[in-house]
Amino acid sequence: MKKSLLVLAALSAVTAAQAQTTDTLKKIKDSGSVTMGVRESSGSLSYTLGDGKYVGYHVEICENVLRDVRKQLGLSSMTVKYQPVTSQNRIPLVQNGTVDIECGSTTNNATRQKDVAFAVTTFVEEVRIAVKASSGITSIGQLVGKTVATTTGTTSVQTLRKHERANGVDFKEVFGKDHADSFLLLESGRADAFVMDGAILAGNIAKAKVPADFKIVGEVLAVEPIAIMMRKDDPAFKTAVDNSIKAMMKSGDLAKIWDKWFMQPIPPSNTKVGMPPNEATKAAWANPNDKPAESYAKK
Repeated sequence: MKKSLLVLAALSAVTAAQAQTTDTLKKIKDSGSVTMGVRESSGSLSYTLGDGKYVGYHVEICENVLRDVRKQLGLSSMTVKYQPVTSQNRIPLVQNGTVDIECGSTTNNATRQKDVAFAVTTFVEEVRIAVKASSGITSIGQLVGKTVATTTGTTSVQTLRKHERANGVDFKEVFGKDHADSFLLLESGRADAFVMDGAILAGNIAKAKVPADFKIVGEVLAVEPIAIMMRKDDPAFKTAVDNSIKAMMKSGDLAKIWDKWFMQPIPPSNTKVGMPPNEATKAAWANPNDKPAESYAKK
């Protein structure tokens, strides 16, 4: 009997902890702080300038969202903590309450929706291939016998393998621990190609020592909605985040943030990524939704 009571008590404690974790607004109000998950090398979406400073399109969107949350909660001040995450640990850190809102470069897909929630889509990405400009590679078919880099914990190489034009294309995979590491594999010649979201490729090329040494080539491998990630089963927080982003879409502020990070010179090297929003991204801004990647699959 005592053992059963102990088990029940333990289960109750876990349930209570989970309930507190999924009431993010209460957690923020009680603590006066919020933790934002950020990436160190996700192109113009989210990256570090060093010394704990993080910037980018999604970082700025999240900072605006959190200002709106602070006002909603009636807090005179709120501490925003920045927690670097990787492709491997971002979902677990959101689930266990370490990170309250993840502002990186995460694809919203059906599998991930079982574990976490996503805000309305802020960017519809195209998975592409980056190579050295001198390589002569212009398509998937030319990757036969080549070494292809991608980042651990991402879906890009699986996407490449599933592409109809990759049938019979045999290549070796190497993995970087983050996007900067994957780009270094290409830059140093240890990989012949780097497969990843186009914005991440463009951002890393823009920050390369000689950006003209690299180019993005070949077919679009996949179309994926990129969104800000939160804990699942927390409708109040999701509504707060979505409403803030929708207001930015409606006012045109989101387009201005895009222009700042993708069309203007950005730190630290003041180079331009030079990537205007594609038609799918503009459509997502005009008709806000949180549909997974499977909704974008070619019919």
